[in-house]
Amino acid sequence: MSTFFPEAWILVAMVGTFLLTVFLFRQPVAVSLAAGAVVGAIVAGQGFPLRHFVEGTFVYLDTILIISCAMLFMRGIQASGLLETVAHYLVLAFRNWPTVLLVVMTVFAMSAGMVTGSSTAAVLTTGAIAAQVFASMGLNKARVGALIAMAGLLGMIAPPVSIPVMIIGGGVDMPYEGFNLPLLLLTVPTAILCSLWIGWKGIRRVGDASQLPPSVHREYGWRLYLPLLVFAGLVIAENSFPTVFPSLGLPIAFLAAYAICPLCGRRFNLLRTARQAVHDALPILGILVGVGMFIQIMTLTGARGMIVEGFAGLPRSLFYGSIVVSMPLFGAVSAFGSASILGVPFLLNLLGSGVIVTASSLALFASLGDLVPPTALAGLFAAQVVGENNYLRILARCGMPALFVMAVASASLIGAPTLERLLFQSSGVSRGLFLGGVVAGLAALVLGLEWAKRRVVQKEST
Repeated sequence: MSTFFPEAWILVAMVGTFLLTVFLFRQPVAVSLAAGAVVGAIVAGQGFPLRHFVEGTFVYLDTILIISCAMLFMRGIQASGLLETVAHYLVLAFRNWPTVLLVVMTVFAMSAGMVTGSSTAAVLTTGAIAAQVFASMGLNKARVGALIAMAGLLGMIAPPVSIPVMIIGGGVDMPYEGFNLPLLLLTVPTAILCSLWIGWKGIRRVGDASQLPPSVHREYGWRLYLPLLVFAGLVIAENSFPTVFPSLGLPIAFLAAYAICPLCGRRFNLLRTARQAVHDALPILGILVGVGMFIQIMTLTGARGMIVEGFAGLPRSLFYGSIVVSMPLFGAVSAFGSASILGVPFLLNLLGSGVIVTASSLALFASLGDLVPPTALAGLFAAQVVGENNYLRILARCGMPALFVMAVASASLIGAPTLERLLFQSSGVSRGLFLGGVVAGLAALVLGLEWAKRRVVQKEST
């Protein structure tokens, strides 16, 4: 605990140092978090507690390993030609169904974020491929950028790898188990509805086959898909047959799939590609190290406990309002930082309210920081992908979808106990009817809009 200053001043010193280092000295978020931790320890009279700094850097070691290996896997299937081939055949299958293709390519754009836990990775890999398809469907740069930006940030929260949820759970010693269904329910339907809002009005059929992403299926056949099958097989075997199949973990599954990529598609240098993948992941990994140090010193000095007690004393309406405002705003600096510095204390105050759904909802709030200036990482990288000089045009297109995401997160946070009972404690029939109703409702909406789009096209042609 503090021997020099009260916990409030320690927190002010830590957060102030962090913000000054980011905005005034223009240092990376990871370095700024570490600087805030060092200043906090000194102000609290703890000197330079090396043991706690080291412990903090290893808090999210499991998450760091998952991200590193996931980035290797994504770069591997991109270099082998698998990503472009999958996109090619998706477009061929749905080119005459523009509304369905819009939805399918949105989920495809999310997929890299679902695997790596990074919105930036999603925008720059699968998002860049999907952007070509969206552009060929007649959408302008602002709409295309908004589509891949929203897909990136929602993909970051979607399973199987949701880094903000892992960070929040790690802060309260909650294992990353049982999150797949709630996260899917919160992200995939939301992404579909956002894509329809942004893109439905301006889409048309893909007419020119030359605009399709290139396919290498003819050269390599079905072996091209072997890395995906290996990864899926290892994960399914581990979860379905835990007593028979050894528990390898996601990092080993990613590495095994990555190792066979050059044998299944286009040849590439494994070591060179691995270096590039780790280089791309370093900013994210650094943030996790800095976040771990920051949280460790907040706990050591009592600042974390002070935050929990402070929020616990707020009226419920103000408490929920503070979540809605603070987490997206702080996420402008780092969605991961928002998840750790604010998400963990918020979850500690809501431990009796369906913790799995609550943590998922808090992570959804934190993800919106990727659309908040001045950083707005999802919007900024989406602008680079589509060649839009002013990324604020993309953020403007994301305005209403972002408010909708905020509404979904608010509703799930308030209704977390009920939703968690429905998903985990109700009978299989009740749960099946609920999930089936969601799927049927989305399918009816998409097909209804497809029919309406065809009617519009027919009227214009006559």
